[in-house]
Amino acid sequence: MTSVRLHFPRFKAGAWSAVLAVCVLSGCGYTTKSSLDPMYQTIAVSPFYDQSPEYDLQAPLSNALVRKFITDARLRVVKPEEADLLLEGVILDLHRKGLTHDQNDEVTQSLLVVTAAVRLTDVKTGEVVWEDPLMAGETSFNTKAAGISSDRLRGNAEVYLATVRSFATEEENRAASEALEQLASDIFYRVVEPW
Repeated sequence: MTSVRLHFPRFKAGAWSAVLAVCVLSGCGYTTKSSLDPMYQTIAVSPFYDQSPEYDLQAPLSNALVRKFITDARLRVVKPEEADLLLEGVILDLHRKGLTHDQNDEVTQSLLVVTAAVRLTDVKTGEVVWEDPLMAGETSFNTKAAGISSDRLRGNAEVYLATVRSFATEEENRAASEALEQLASDIFYRVVEPW
């Protein structure tokens, strides 16, 4: 049996150094440093108001936000009177839309979207740091008509969030938990990485 030898061009140490320097200097700009102003050390998370036609959405969203800040540790969660920043918002709506249907025109897969208006305020100055009138968290799920389970790894929604109990089916309850978790993540990242 004959062996095949692959030939690669040989670079001198200086050439490798130049290649490495180009790679480092032309990076994507990723950094582990937060873009949040260092003067902000603490945050208060006000319970979100719930103007949606559903119930049991407020506590899971507020709890998910608090958990994210505690886990991340860039901002310490404190009472409003001790905070540098105040995060507050309103759950505006929860919307379900059929994505796929079976031969009997029954929905087999749905999209569930939770929308909220959110504001971050500098407590000391009263200045609004940022405000977003429409943030959304969404997920899709299989309905009972699909005949298949929506059980799949749902990340933090499965581990941390208490399942929402306002819907008729377990699939919808789990989807609401997942959408709220996604919304909480989007809000959290908007606070700590406000670029």
